[in-house]
Amino acid sequence: MQAVMFDKDIRLTDLQEFSKNTMVDHLGIEFLELGEDYIRAKMPVDRRTHQPMGLLHGGASLALAETLGSVASSIIIDMERFFCVGLEINANHVKSARSGFVYGKASPIHLGKKTHVWDIRIVNDRDELVCISRLTVAVIKKK
Repeated sequence: MQAVMFDKDIRLTDLQEFSKNTMVDHLGIEFLELGEDYIRAKMPVDRRTHQPMGLLHGGASLALAETLGSVASSIIIDMERFFCVGLEINANHVKSARSGFVYGKASPIHLGKKTHVWDIRIVNDRDELVCISRLTVAVIKKK
């Protein structure tokens, strides 16, 4: 496994500002930590992220997962020359959540020139696994 070096001068406040007026902002996703080879964020489990039965909506978990992986890829690449888009995402929802927060952590599986693959694990307030997801991101050269 190769280590990702988030060596750009990126601050968590920059990521929050970049996400204003987007779905990330609407869902209340907050970036928490940018490690050497991972990124973490939290998302509230509330009316914005519930499905009709009062549980965390699986789509909200996927929005958190795709946000983490896409942001991580964007930090790694040269954004002057490339941009990133989600190519494929899958998830297993293994535990429900009704309230509080869920916390996502994205770690790299593969970092190639044209694709990145991320492992995203989402846990609840008690650090119990709620969702495990894998995201493939396409790295596209700007014209």
